[in-house]
Amino acid sequence: MRIAILHSRIRVEERLLGESLAARGIEHEFVDVREIVLDLHDPSPWQRFDAAIDRCVSHSAALAVVRVFEGWGMPVVNPSRVIDTCGDKLATSVALVRAGVPTPRTRVAVSENSAIAAIEANGYPAVLKPTVGSWGRLLSRVNDRDAAEAIVEHKATLGSVQHSVFYVQEHVNKPGRDLRVFVAGDEAICGIARESEHWITNTARGGRATPIDVSGEVGAISVRAAHAVGGGIVAVDLLEHPRDGLTVGEVNHTMEFRNSIEPTGVDIPGRIVEWTLGLARRGWVRTPEGVRA
Repeated sequence: MRIAILHSRIRVEERLLGESLAARGIEHEFVDVREIVLDLHDPSPWQRFDAAIDRCVSHSAALAVVRVFEGWGMPVVNPSRVIDTCGDKLATSVALVRAGVPTPRTRVAVSENSAIAAIEANGYPAVLKPTVGSWGRLLSRVNDRDAAEAIVEHKATLGSVQHSVFYVQEHVNKPGRDLRVFVAGDEAICGIARESEHWITNTARGGRATPIDVSGEVGAISVRAAHAVGGGIVAVDLLEHPRDGLTVGEVNHTMEFRNSIEPTGVDIPGRIVEWTLGLARRGWVRTPEGVRA
């Protein structure tokens, strides 16, 4: 068996996945998606792989490559439908709301005037996020009308795709932390609390990780959220709302996990590998909708 690890940069997580495959005697290759050319009519160069693990930093690159692989019938973790949904915060929110999964009140606007209206409808403070992005980048907590007008004007002037849609989310006054739960299929395998004095608690921004129990409601709502975006191996970010209880902020499809292995004691890369090998054993399957996990 041979597994491809798709990447655009090899980080600690990708090395850990490679080590986990090697420990099981599974051949693997690191495939830099920036250097490959895919001929849609000729899958033969890629038939040496039984499955692939997507670890690309670039959402658009990952989506393009995985769609081609799935079109040929190759199993990929995670599937393109999961990448497409999780890589876009608006698509994630739509999927969560449609599935009845609790999530912070979110409004969307596509012009400056309607963005101000959306912010004021949500109330201050409000949170503005780019629909595509990670590591807590470009998040803004808007505390009043003056700040709203300034931030909206700046985003409109910058004019990039990231700033063309105004995604306005309720600010949840969380207790100095949020929760991240790792889900594999129907199982919440482990979780951490990310604690910080800053309102952004990502470990990439200095948040401290401590283990949490995922056997009860925390795990149940995380599995529901994972199913809402298409399943697979994902990390669900939960916020503890002072009035509404647990709500799902985001779902991540190529999550970082280096800082969660030690505090939880769970072999997260090993669980990703086992999930991938399970798909690989089924072989390539070509269907009108690609490969189903």
